[in-house]
Amino acid sequence: MPEKQSFQETLDMRISYMGRPCKLHYAEAPLKITKASRQYMYDDSGNEYLDCVSNISHVGHCHPHIVTMGQQQMAKLTTCFGFLNEAQSTYAQRLCETLPDKLCVCYFLNSGSEANDLALRLARQYTKQKDIICIDHTFHGNIGLVMDVSPHTFKEETNEKKDNIHVVPCPDTYRGKYRETEPDVGYKYAMEIQRAIDKAESKGRKVGAFIHEPLISTAGVIVPPPGYLQMAYSYVREAGGVCIADEIANGLGRVGDHCWSFQAHGVVPDIVTCGKPLGNGHPMALVITSREIADSISFFASTCGGNPVSCTIGIAVLDVIQNEKLMSSAKFVGRTLLEGFRAIMAKHPNIGDVRGMGMVVGVDMVEDKDSRKPAPEIAEKLTYKLKQERIIISARGPEKNVMQIQPPLCFTIENARHLINVFDRVLTEIEADPPTKRQPKTHSLGPGVSSNVLGMLQIPLGALTGDLGSDDFDEPSAKRRRYEDLD
Repeated sequence: MPEKQSFQETLDMRISYMGRPCKLHYAEAPLKITKASRQYMYDDSGNEYLDCVSNISHVGHCHPHIVTMGQQQMAKLTTCFGFLNEAQSTYAQRLCETLPDKLCVCYFLNSGSEANDLALRLARQYTKQKDIICIDHTFHGNIGLVMDVSPHTFKEETNEKKDNIHVVPCPDTYRGKYRETEPDVGYKYAMEIQRAIDKAESKGRKVGAFIHEPLISTAGVIVPPPGYLQMAYSYVREAGGVCIADEIANGLGRVGDHCWSFQAHGVVPDIVTCGKPLGNGHPMALVITSREIADSISFFASTCGGNPVSCTIGIAVLDVIQNEKLMSSAKFVGRTLLEGFRAIMAKHPNIGDVRGMGMVVGVDMVEDKDSRKPAPEIAEKLTYKLKQERIIISARGPEKNVMQIQPPLCFTIENARHLINVFDRVLTEIEADPPTKRQPKTHSLGPGVSSNVLGMLQIPLGALTGDLGSDDFDEPSAKRRRYEDLD
């Protein structure tokens, strides 16, 4: 075991040896987490925090059944690349049983980025086309072709889009191009996909794939309007393309009513990608597709993908979901979260919208309800004040103004009510503070954090998070251009 480090030593080493773009929660007052259990995390001073963000720990941090099964398998066999693997074949069968019949072939990988990259490779080989449609503000991974279809990333870094990538508007009915009060809003957003198809064909090309999240996380918990995906799939398939559902953040029971979020929209994708939830924090990812599409590539290998330890852990995760009835829990706890936040919305002028499915909830913070203008300053202040209350939450969306709640599925109704009550009280305090007095970059460090952290850093805070200049919220276009400008 390495010698125990102080908070300051750990922070010093991170600054010295890790890249600036490697972001931390709470840039001004980072937490050093030393252990976790179920829906709770503990810092180096022993303080307990309610974890509202770790969808990676799908069924709960360090679940004893998963830990035991992983330890036992690790003591027997960790890798058997190129040999028969009973855990792998068993897991593939069990996962495919949760999916529509045509999705019956698995490719095992280690990360969601790898899964989406392989999905795009399969689509390209199957359709023989390179043009891809993706949705604005989305993120699908950090490698190769996947970065090209992640506007969240390429607009931040280069403001450049490749000619074969077609970015369509995010189907955001609250703040998007078409609003919830307009008739046929699902059809209007779907027609943007048809326009992208027409544009590709006007250049003598065909669209090979449409990649999307059925519940769009990075864009601020956007639930596509009714009919949108059904029409989008129809347009893409008529053009000869395939539809890829990215279930990495929200699959495997998180939406409550269904095992997979695409099922809530009445569609069946051609390819599904999974990642974070499968291994409960252990690196594990899959691509699941039809036999016809799976056979379109002649070679695939992943040395560690689908190793016996990963697959044994994956089986244990499926066991826990079933034995602890976590899909049902996600449904009822998620309903408590949605109804609870909607109940307090009327009393708070800075809550503009509450939306989500199951255990994925977004609370959209605005300057006022009429303008719907994003209020990232308030969201940031909420994040830090809730940290002082020992609740971990994050702000997402293009303007970082949507409080996103994606906890482990063992999160309880009592946890949900506690979160709502504290959120209500803290937001009341923030709203009582005159805007002229608000200092969004000044926060109490909160429990468990050395008081000399900021002085000790001797560097701009953005250097710690890769977020230099991120307080320029009044002019987001300076960093994020519209998808039309990139086309």
